[in-house]
Amino acid sequence: MFRNTEAMYSNEIAKIAEDMGFKAIVAEGLQHILGWRSPNYLYNAVNSDIRVFLRNFKLSDDIAFRFSTRDWSEFPLTADKFATWLSKCEGDVVNLFLDYETFGEHQWKETGIFEFMSHLPSEVLKYENLDFKTPGEVLRTLKPVGEYDVPYTSSWADAHRDLSAWLENSMQQHAFNEIKSLENAMGGNKKLIGIWRKLQTSDHFYFMCTKWFADGDVHKYFNPYENPYDAFLNYMNIVADMKSRIKAGKAGAHLLSAKS
Repeated sequence: MFRNTEAMYSNEIAKIAEDMGFKAIVAEGLQHILGWRSPNYLYNAVNSDIRVFLRNFKLSDDIAFRFSTRDWSEFPLTADKFATWLSKCEGDVVNLFLDYETFGEHQWKETGIFEFMSHLPSEVLKYENLDFKTPGEVLRTLKPVGEYDVPYTSSWADAHRDLSAWLENSMQQHAFNEIKSLENAMGGNKKLIGIWRKLQTSDHFYFMCTKWFADGDVHKYFNPYENPYDAFLNYMNIVADMKSRIKAGKAGAHLLSAKS
């Protein structure tokens, strides 16, 4: 099972994952792609044998984001209530995909999230039509009902469900292009390569997002910076420092070569 950052997915990504040896991949169940179809089935990628597990975004976000929202009409969300919703779902499989930080960070211990999760399995198993399956068991028991065709890169982030959370504005694009440009500049230095890889973590670019309204509120909630411009300046300072290290390393190597 291949799970990309924020379930980033496209027909091309599915093919790459298949070529890497994966038998299944996670994608967001995009309503405008599905149309009248439900995410609660197993699908095939386009022109590929890799299976696509679609996230049920509503039920996933009920836990990940709405669980502790007191003005939500379904608050408080209890394990027995959620199990009842699951029992009424159409389809063959309901896929819930959440960030790990949902538990204890997005939803603090005080919200009751851990008690909810500890009671959920027993509540689910009260229903004859519900059970838990591993991805491997799903692949062995279910057949795809159709193709999931996404010609562009999608994700589960924000309202647009695309890459705009990370690569929409000029700051994000410039920062991303700068770090990409260093790919072949480190000359095998393992320490620098490690730093370079860490600088590609998606959160760095997420913190530079300048979106407004509901999406912007989510970005600000999880952002350690006062504003996206501070995030950009801090990132570019680190990139500049890395460039100077690379330059110093090359100069040192050149002097060593000249002496020898």
